Amino acid sequence: MSPTTTRATTWQLITRAVRLRCPHCGGGGIFKSFFALKPNCPTCGLRLERGEGDYFVGAYLFNLIAVELILAFCVGTFVIATWPNPPWDVITYVTGFLMLAGCVLCYPFSKTTWLAVDLAIRPMSAEELLWHREGGDIGDRELPHV
Repeated sequence: MSPTTTRATTWQLITRAVRLRCPHCGGGGIFKSFFALKPNCPTCGLRLERGEGDYFVGAYLFNLIAVELILAFCVGTFVIATWPNPPWDVITYVTGFLMLAGCVLCYPFSKTTWLAVDLAIRPMSAEELLWHREGGDIGDRELPHV
């Protein structure tokens, strides 16, 4: 997919993010490892950390809340299905393990989804994309949207 400055819909941004692709262009290969993003998208040049050093704090919070909601729904369904004698010991140990495992497994999705939400709220301008491609430093940027 070629780099573009046209604005994608919010649905497109989220769909690309859930597929662990660049929300801006849909290009792949944005992860160095399971936990680490590359500095820029190899396809469009988007700097994947668009803010300061604490940019992904929202992604961490989003990850925690999403996993807790999913787990609460599953535990509630399990308790209802096994009522009147739910195995509380099993629920206690399994939910603790699933909470930790869920946060780890959902981490890359939360980072790309957070980036997609940021792009939906604060769309990429042609000027900003050019700045990203040229390797501009976050400390020296002078863009109208910042």
